[in-house]
Amino acid sequence: MSYVRTFLPWIVFAVLPSGQWQWAALAALVVAVGLVVQQRTAGVGFDALIIELGSAAFFAVLAAIAFADPDSGVHEYSAALSSAVLALVAGVSLLIGKPFTLGIAKRSTPREVWGLKPFVRTNVVITAVWTAAFAVTAAALAVIARAGNAHSTPAAIVQVAGFALPMLFTVRYVAAVQAKAGLR
Repeated sequence: MSYVRTFLPWIVFAVLPSGQWQWAALAALVVAVGLVVQQRTAGVGFDALIIELGSAAFFAVLAAIAFADPDSGVHEYSAALSSAVLALVAGVSLLIGKPFTLGIAKRSTPREVWGLKPFVRTNVVITAVWTAAFAVTAAALAVIARAGNAHSTPAAIVQVAGFALPMLFTVRYVAAVQAKAGLR
C-alpha cells in the first residue's frame, strides 16, 4: 500500500484527462505536497519521502509550464518526462547510497534489521529495478510521443506496465529473500 501512496501524484496525473494537463499537473502537485505534509506530520523521515519530494518538485515545474503555455510541446512528452524524472530521482537515490525503497521498507520492518547488509542490498536491487523500469518506460513513451500517439491506449499500457511490473517484482523478490532467510 505504501507504494501506491508514494506514486499517488503520478497516478492522479496519469488518470486525469490529458486535454486538461495543466489541471492534472496542479492536482498531482497538490497531492504530492499533501502527502509530504501528511507523512512528515506523522513522523516519517525525509529518507522515506524521496519520491514524494521529487514528485512535488516535478509537478510544480510542470504545472507552471502548463499554465504558462497550455499548448506547449512539453504536453506531448509529459508522460515520458514523468517517467524520466522518476528514473532520475530513483537513480540519484542509488548513487548517494539512499535507495528510495529503503525508507519505504523501514515503515514495515523492525528497526533492528535496518542496518543489516541483506536488508540494504535487497533495497538496492529493488530500487535498481524500479530505476530501470522508469528509464525503459520513459524511452518507450518518448518513442510513442514522437510517433504522434502520446495520449493513446498503447501509451497508457506502457505507463501501467511501467509501474505494475516493478511492483510485482518487488513483492516477489521480497518474498523470495524472506523465504531464503527463513522468515516466511
